[in-house]
Amino acid sequence: MARTQAADYEERKDAILDHAAALFARKGFLGTSVLDIARACGASKSLLYHYYPSKEDVLAGVMSSHIDVLLNTVSEVLADATPAEARLRQMLHRFLEHYAGAADRQKVLLHELDNLPPEIRKEIVSKQRKIVDAVQSLLVRVFPDKLADPATARVKTMLIFGMINWTSNWFDQRGKLTYADLADMALEMALAGREVS
Repeated sequence: MARTQAADYEERKDAILDHAAALFARKGFLGTSVLDIARACGASKSLLYHYYPSKEDVLAGVMSSHIDVLLNTVSEVLADATPAEARLRQMLHRFLEHYAGAADRQKVLLHELDNLPPEIRKEIVSKQRKIVDAVQSLLVRVFPDKLADPATARVKTMLIFGMINWTSNWFDQRGKLTYADLADMALEMALAGREVS
């Protein structure tokens, strides 16, 4: 007879990812053991393996759960009928809003990609490209003349991600500014030099 899942199975999986993300962000993937994760969860290693077959699966779960939220944001914003600049603003606001509550997962995504098995890494990188492509498509709509060259458009897009992706490493949420303020600043810098009619 097959073993039935506990009613809180998904909640426990998510809790494991929360604890693992905090450990990976602080100690690195290689510096964190399965026992470390189990102890942080108040569980045994065998119980942890019931939810995730390996430490690499935990890492994949941390990254996927984070990037899937960003992909969902992309889908929702691109489906909006507002002008490109408004959608770009909305996307940056929502990205940074998500980063605010997922700083550990963002750090893990930025630093631990090379520790994923090749097939899973390929999947995560593919999702990252979709997110970058979406922002680039909006930028090109805002700057159809200046960003007609795809290489230039990509550089401008990557500069935006360079601004926002690392905020969790230095931004103090207890200060005067908010993540929404950062999103506005990043957009203002991205739009700098635009000709105003």
